[in-house]
Amino acid sequence: MDKNLFSEPIPVESTLVDLLCKRALQQQTKVAYTFLVDGETQEVSLTYEALDQKARSLAALLQSMKAIGERVLLLYPPGLEYIAAFFGCLYAGVTAVPLYPPRPNQRMTRLQAIAQDAQATFVLTTKSIANNLAQSCKEQPELAALQCITTDDLTDDYADKWLKPEITSNSLALLQYTSGSTGTPKGVMVSHGNLLHNSQLIQRCFEHTPESKGVIWLPPYHDMGLIGGVIQPLYSGFPVILMSPETFLQKPFRWLKAISRYKATTSGGPNFAYDLCIDKITSEELSLLDLSNWEVAFTGAEPVRAETINQFSTIFKACGFQKNAFYPCYGMAETTLIASGGLKADLPVVQFVKEEIFGQNLVKTTTEQQKNTKAVVSVGRSCFEQKIAIANPETFTKYPDGHIGEIWVTGPSIARGYWRKPQETQQTFNVYLKDTKEGPFLRTGDLGFLLDGELFVTGRIKDMIIIRGQNYYPQDIELTVQKSHSALRLNYGAAFSVEVQSVERLVIVQEVERSYIRQLDIDEIVKAIRQAVSQEYQLQVYAVVLLKTASIPKTSSGKIQRYACRDGFINGSLNVVGHWIVSVQQVASFGEQVQDSDESQPNQESKEPAFTEEAFTEEAIATWLVSHLALSLEVSPDEIDIQEPFAAYGLDSSVAVSMTGELAQWLGCELEPTLFWEYPNIEMLAEFLAVEYQSVSSSNSLVGV
Repeated sequence: MDKNLFSEPIPVESTLVDLLCKRALQQQTKVAYTFLVDGETQEVSLTYEALDQKARSLAALLQSMKAIGERVLLLYPPGLEYIAAFFGCLYAGVTAVPLYPPRPNQRMTRLQAIAQDAQATFVLTTKSIANNLAQSCKEQPELAALQCITTDDLTDDYADKWLKPEITSNSLALLQYTSGSTGTPKGVMVSHGNLLHNSQLIQRCFEHTPESKGVIWLPPYHDMGLIGGVIQPLYSGFPVILMSPETFLQKPFRWLKAISRYKATTSGGPNFAYDLCIDKITSEELSLLDLSNWEVAFTGAEPVRAETINQFSTIFKACGFQKNAFYPCYGMAETTLIASGGLKADLPVVQFVKEEIFGQNLVKTTTEQQKNTKAVVSVGRSCFEQKIAIANPETFTKYPDGHIGEIWVTGPSIARGYWRKPQETQQTFNVYLKDTKEGPFLRTGDLGFLLDGELFVTGRIKDMIIIRGQNYYPQDIELTVQKSHSALRLNYGAAFSVEVQSVERLVIVQEVERSYIRQLDIDEIVKAIRQAVSQEYQLQVYAVVLLKTASIPKTSSGKIQRYACRDGFINGSLNVVGHWIVSVQQVASFGEQVQDSDESQPNQESKEPAFTEEAFTEEAIATWLVSHLALSLEVSPDEIDIQEPFAAYGLDSSVAVSMTGELAQWLGCELEPTLFWEYPNIEMLAEFLAVEYQSVSSSNSLVGV
């Protein structure tokens, strides 16, 4: 691609409804979406014509219910039903609100807050999820008022009654709720024009054609999975293979196996996804892969690490993977999706910067890795008529190259603002550079610098926590922590992340009420904190630091200084009365023992069931769960009580799904990724699996699982 293309104007026209109608008319029988139900071979597919018919039928139903102009919540597991419902909303002229479907027994706090903020009137979902929601809806007035429409049995009979809505490129297509405060969620208003413009940016940056092929495991509820994984293939006219995030987390090999099997040219995810492949995929599995067709391995949504790029490229070179396939890019919901990207054929651009100057918001580069240097990866250039500026966040003046400041972005992909939040919209989406008078810009809240036109992201102005590509507002976590135990002072805590062995980990620093200090039960408090955070956010806490009353760092106006807390945690300067921290070294040798034990089990690649009555008793399964839970959470197995809920150990969703995959491999069967939530402690889960084993005859899966 000629670098001059990055300055060419891009026309924005039509709507996504027009686009799908056109595909359905001109390419009726072409398969658009294929979903791998089991993450491997079990396929279901939709042609453009079939998707158009389903969208028309659902839209006609919504129109008959006077839903035009309303907000509609989408609560579906990943799959083709979700895609049909999303386009059904667009065809009806309603605003889609994509959301994660709640798991059994999960709190409805976030769903309730978003339903209230969006002023939603309808929810589209499946019968099973609707049944799960029924009791919670009765208890929450915001949810009880929703009209629930289940689409499992919806036929195409309504399709002929559909009336094309009177919408334009400026019409609102969806509200993309960021992972923000549960009390004040923010819905980014994304128009049809935003989606089409950003789709064309992606198409030209990635050089997509109708001959391209995609494999996507990313959740369709967020911008990268929805726009990159669902809308981009439709826009560029190429087929995409989809799988659920849980099937990937259970067994990362499934992702690369699908890329290999379908000869995909485009796929990707946050940095942690590549790290999982590095850690989990075996040499035997490597020999089964052919990644030579993979042209664009996009990576974004969290810091892109040079070490990950190098390790992944080295390990998977034997499978035909080329390092120049790596495509670091940058974007967010407020920019619709992509804001910057490089040239498809180029190698990732890595700069080595002096750390001591870097910490002063200045950049001094070196030609190679040296002592006290840090490798930073470029996330590309501003795409086409989009423009990026680095600004002083206090004076609103433009910084020159090589100076770290706030990243500002302008262009047709910038969303319309935050739903029903005019003041925040004005402050975030409509700012101008005071010295050059350029604007309006979007203030991203991210820090970074430009060097030779390349953008490098260095952190956040605000205190957003980003773990595995997911954003978490610290104030939400802090409130959850403070409510978890009466010994903890309200409004006197800080949540932040630190990098441990190239992985972002959650740390809690929290003041203790004065009356508790003399008889402080540290273990009890830590357990309460870890359990509360796990239940609310499915996150694992790395460290808890309890502070003396009135000692947490604050500003003169009384605001908690999270960065000062983070620095104090790192350098040990906080006024500590008790602490707990995961000890990786403590379980290192234990991890080796677990690995040796696993390797001694029956051949996991065998097509014959691995179970034997002696091997998989309730006691044996419980022992496996104890050892692997301890290993996954990096705690001593002595700390594990089989009657305690998994949440008590801070078991996050990623660890739970990954452990389910490892357990399934050990047992030689298939297990549902929700297993750890349905059987919430080791004793119950081991008993269930042992009983189910007894009913297994020649099948290679557990009955009812």
